[in-house]
Amino acid sequence: MEVRLFPNSTRPGVGLKPRREAQRPLLPQHARHCPVLEAGSALGFMVYPPLVANESFHIEYHGEGQYRLIYYVNPTGGKWEPILSVTYILPVGGVGKFKEEVKFLTREETTTRENALQMARTFVVPEDLNTPAGAISLRGAWNFQTPPGWDTVYTPIFNMIERPIAPMLVIRVETDWYPHQSEFRYVLQPGEGISGSHSLPIGQVVFVPREEITMRECTAEEQEAIRLASEEFKRQKATTKLTTQYGLQYSPHYLRTSRAPKP
Repeated sequence: MEVRLFPNSTRPGVGLKPRREAQRPLLPQHARHCPVLEAGSALGFMVYPPLVANESFHIEYHGEGQYRLIYYVNPTGGKWEPILSVTYILPVGGVGKFKEEVKFLTREETTTRENALQMARTFVVPEDLNTPAGAISLRGAWNFQTPPGWDTVYTPIFNMIERPIAPMLVIRVETDWYPHQSEFRYVLQPGEGISGSHSLPIGQVVFVPREEITMRECTAEEQEAIRLASEEFKRQKATTKLTTQYGLQYSPHYLRTSRAPKP
């Protein structure tokens, strides 16, 4: 299957392209010997923000409909320097004027207010702020056009065990006809924030066919075949034990069977 990529509309060509990644940095080392866990992590593709290597941003929720985004650069590779901030103030109760306040954090202004707002819009979607309360939508560097009949599901990163992890609203979009810009909507509590950097993914996408699924119960014969297959798998798994240099025992039987040619 071929999925076509098209870039972030306001910053085309900036940011890493989507890619699969089976490993997670904070999972214990023995997770490398769990093929079903790594297969789950590798489901779909990581999506990255539209940033170059010496850029980053941080957006925080202050409560009461107020959000603040800070844009940083690291020109020398030594220290991150804040360049500007954009504060979004939503009207209380949803009635009133939406405000965007730009503040330059350098001695001299490096750009215009309009360019600062456009830069912030590259990373977040102001129209989605506070829907629901605490929500922010992060934009991806690349977008997807799927083949006819296929959708894109936008999810948080699977098997990330860092705490705290802000919850994210999972969406499914018919990207075979709708030109959707990749967005990942996280929901923060007051005082919480979320950061973006060049090599840090902001979410994951999975491509699924748009077709109906029916379910039925297995027949007695099918259940018996499943039982026999399970017993045979357990028997062979028990006979193929390996030990790591740390003394952990594991069986590579599932992985070997998975990679073996199927009839």
